[in-house]
Amino acid sequence: MTVPLSILDLAPIPSGGGAGDALRNTLDLAQRADSLGYRRYWLAEHHFAAGVASSAPAVLIALVAAATRRIRVGSGAVQLGHQTPLAVVEQFGLIDALHPGRIDLGLGRSGQRRAELTGRPPAGGAIGPAPAGGASSGPVAARVVDGLLIPPPFDYSVLIKSPHLAFQASLLQQPGARTPDFAEQVDEIIAFLGGTYTSPDGLAAHAVPGEGADVELWILGSSGGQSAQVAGERGLPFAANYHVSPASVLEAVEAYREAFKPSAVLEEPYVIVSADAVVAADDATAAELAKPYGLWVRSIRTGQGAIPYPSIEEADAHVWSEADRALVADRVDTQFVGTPAAVAERLRVLQRVTGADELLVTTITHTHADRVRSFELLAREWQGSSA
Repeated sequence: MTVPLSILDLAPIPSGGGAGDALRNTLDLAQRADSLGYRRYWLAEHHFAAGVASSAPAVLIALVAAATRRIRVGSGAVQLGHQTPLAVVEQFGLIDALHPGRIDLGLGRSGQRRAELTGRPPAGGAIGPAPAGGASSGPVAARVVDGLLIPPPFDYSVLIKSPHLAFQASLLQQPGARTPDFAEQVDEIIAFLGGTYTSPDGLAAHAVPGEGADVELWILGSSGGQSAQVAGERGLPFAANYHVSPASVLEAVEAYREAFKPSAVLEEPYVIVSADAVVAADDATAAELAKPYGLWVRSIRTGQGAIPYPSIEEADAHVWSEADRALVADRVDTQFVGTPAAVAERLRVLQRVTGADELLVTTITHTHADRVRSFELLAREWQGSSA
């Protein structure tokens, strides 16, 4: 049986455009996704990126929810390293009060100050330009698992030493602030939503709005580390990240399922897996539209931050070195590019190998019309294959 498709949107800013263009495009795409039958529309959280406008997901979720009628709207993901659990619950409780039963609260570890301990980047989205991926311990060969490419892991050890990234991370927290352990933060959010939060001394606190909100709580992660463990142990749904951290997607879903304990939310594990795709009427057009992707990923991987999404002409003008190509190979090689039938088949492979219950697709092209068309073609192909 064909699983549902959902959308992840970074509100990309195109080269030559601005944040207003990106946000208007997001609202338009969300309305089209609503009518095309996509299940969810998630907004990422990223900071200091000239090419990404989704810096405040709660604000953008409220706007998208107001502009749509059926589709679930949520975060992919809120960076808990930058906010308190109470602030997050109040924000999403406020949105839920106006759009009850349609809001997803996706939580990610990204943003926590842990780079010196784990070799992971200090800031970025759980699903998006700067993932919580691990550093490679040595050369690892690419492998194909039942038709799914699992590339070597990207080594973040150089990137995380960037003084520029450390400076940016410092701006996202109050001076001297301490970020609690991720599991503690998730437990506090669950307690605030359920109305059971108390201090160590037994004092009760209630989030208004927020307490009793009908939001769907998700954990997002890029590896088999703490995020997968927390999601599984608390019986929450889990989003695994193939499109940014393809090397560790199987490790992530396996760790989640092994840790899973039934809860009031779920009796069995539930996994959504992300994929990057560009769909067009023919392979040649799709390949042309996907050309800027490598240059955009390069800007992220070099510590520059996501640049405004390049045009095809700008991508053609870039002179690639072998080092550049190696820097982005895992992302470029795992992007699904082609006709609706070809991309749908690769998505089915991803679903089969990971056992995903749902797939989360992200697409970025320089022009909004091409991005909309990509999602339209994919939806029609996917729905036709399930008929």
